[in-house]
Amino acid sequence: MTDEARGNMPEMTVTELSAALKRTVEDRFGLVRVRGEISGFRGPHSSGHCYFSIKDDRARLEAVVWKGNFGRLAGKLQEGLELVATGKLTTFPGSSKYQIVVENVEPAGAGALMALLEERKRKLAAEGLFAEERKQLLPFLPMTIGVVTSPTGAVIRDVLHRISERFPLHVIVWPVRVQGETSGNEVAAAIAGFNALAPGGSVARPDLIIVARGGGSIEDLWGFNEEAVVRAAAGSMIPLISAVGHETDWTLIDLAADRRAPTPTGAAEIAVPVKAELEARVATLAARLGAGIRRSLDDARSGLRAARRGLGTPEAILAQPRQRFDAAAARLMRGLELAVTRKRRSFAGVEGRLSRRAIELHLDATRRTLKQLDRRLALGFEASARNKRKDLSRLTARLSPRTIERVTSSAGERLATAERRLQNGFRLHLERARTRLDQGWRLIASLSHERVLERGFALIRDEAGATITRAAAISPGQPIQLQMYDGTVHALAHGGADPAPARRRKQARAPTQASLFDAGED
Repeated sequence: MTDEARGNMPEMTVTELSAALKRTVEDRFGLVRVRGEISGFRGPHSSGHCYFSIKDDRARLEAVVWKGNFGRLAGKLQEGLELVATGKLTTFPGSSKYQIVVENVEPAGAGALMALLEERKRKLAAEGLFAEERKQLLPFLPMTIGVVTSPTGAVIRDVLHRISERFPLHVIVWPVRVQGETSGNEVAAAIAGFNALAPGGSVARPDLIIVARGGGSIEDLWGFNEEAVVRAAAGSMIPLISAVGHETDWTLIDLAADRRAPTPTGAAEIAVPVKAELEARVATLAARLGAGIRRSLDDARSGLRAARRGLGTPEAILAQPRQRFDAAAARLMRGLELAVTRKRRSFAGVEGRLSRRAIELHLDATRRTLKQLDRRLALGFEASARNKRKDLSRLTARLSPRTIERVTSSAGERLATAERRLQNGFRLHLERARTRLDQGWRLIASLSHERVLERGFALIRDEAGATITRAAAISPGQPIQLQMYDGTVHALAHGGADPAPARRRKQARAPTQASLFDAGED
């Protein structure tokens, strides 16, 4: 390069060049959508930001999600997920890299959505959010129904029309978006809001909640697969009916709801009965009740008339009790007069005996008796004390030091005698045990094979140490061990077993048997 060319080119610092490149990239690629697979995702950094890469089979792009935007993402980030990321392209001057600042993500294609849906379904099912025992029974006739749906669609008109046809009642609509990034959070907030209403407040608390939406693709219905919606439906204390999509569509809220309806119109049919049918049934039951009451009253009247005929007139029923009452009243008056006369006589007799002089004499006699008892008590106490002193003196004389010494000496002699007997018995038992032990050892020594070896015999074993008891078990040239009394000798067998000794023993035994047999015959 010539000096003239270098002179026309302005000099730039690294910072200035990095800033120029940053402006160029951001101006040229303001907002882009990139499809690829997440790589290197490790969750939020300690700062709250997320750093990862988006790659395909031939290239790799660095990505960052700022802390403030991470919680608002419609889709959840995870390693290996194929997605479409929307954001702004920029550069990072500190490392001369370009990157995308992600503002929103969505799964790429129905296949990825279904994989994510199945994984989320397994996770929530493991927590028990779809368990049958968690589901509540629907009220037979709710007074107020809360509907969570879009206020402008055909769904709310169908639900209201069907409810008004079957059984008109109070309906509260909680308007939400049923499609888009914020639909899941809005539906979850609506369910929680209905549950937060206080019974008897200014806004009636629903007895039943219907979450409704028309049909659509899996992307359109994705908001009802959000984890927040499923947890809100499972945790609702108000019974909830899910009516999302058509009969063939299903979402995770259908599994968490207390009841699933095939369509929003079907949800209205499940929620309320038909008023005309209820009125007809009530009329039929009222007619049956009236007829039953009339039959019961007729039966009761017939029984009452029959009982009245059997009882007779009131005068006839009360005639005899009246006569008995009159007779008892006459006897009562005579008895009272006689009792008063007897009491007067008794009182007059007692009054004659209750003179002042008689009472004074009785008191004097009582005083004399008490004085006599007092003197007798004092004399008896003194006599008892003297007897106790005599007994105490006798016991003290018996417990003199000589007596105590004599008793102690006698007890010491008995203790010494018992100690000597115990020592003699233990010594005798020990000697007997030693004798039995010596006899046992002598018996063991007499039965030991070492005593047999001491008399000149030998014990034959093979190389493995196993005992050989038969000659037929030894083959020519086989190594054997001969255990003597004072040691072991290793040897080789020269030949096999010799059957001649056995034959000679049989021949020697045969004549003896024959001669005995012959002698027996003679």
